Amino acid sequence: MIIKAAELAKELTTPKLPGDPLIITPLPDLKDLAESGAASLDIRLGCWFLSCRTIHAGLLDVYEERENAPNEAKIAKSHYVPFGESFVLHPGAFVLGVSLEWIRLPGNRAAYVIGRSSWGRHGLIIATATGVHPGFTGCLTLEMTNVGEVPITVKPGTQICQLFVHQAGSASDESRDFVNPSEFIGRRKPILGTIELDDWARKLSRRI
Repeated sequence: MIIKAAELAKELTTPKLPGDPLIITPLPDLKDLAESGAASLDIRLGCWFLSCRTIHAGLLDVYEERENAPNEAKIAKSHYVPFGESFVLHPGAFVLGVSLEWIRLPGNRAAYVIGRSSWGRHGLIIATATGVHPGFTGCLTLEMTNVGEVPITVKPGTQICQLFVHQAGSASDESRDFVNPSEFIGRRKPILGTIELDDWARKLSRRI
């Protein structure tokens, strides 16, 4: 069940489980949120971006042994864009952005992120890793691609996507720990991360 904005506004002021609250910083305008009639929260673009150094990354081979794989510093470049300035996303370009908001989900809430349709109509697609698990803490990484024909400028602080929060378990669920911790928890900047292949994938990828 998706939690409507009015209910989220209540949870942000009076958590149902005080020891396991929903937290969003900076806090949205709770009055506007409560009166919006929406079923989502608007999320703003932060100041950090991460782009690939194409000259150093002719091929990304996830099957390469980790000790032989290039590190992130060699294949990606971090950019800080102050408020009031712009980041230009050219046609066909891909960049990782980050949400301005720091978010913490309680153990009985999960969420997913989608791009705003107003940006999508101008060619900006935000295909994030949409699932946000219960107990997640940190800024959201936004996978941004310009599929249009002309460059697009984006500015930190702009409303860029929407967060849909839904029920995960019972209202009295006291599971506070993130059961599947990852390298993305607690981040304030976007990172590429690593792709971990399980035993089945390794076995199936071997030539007999």
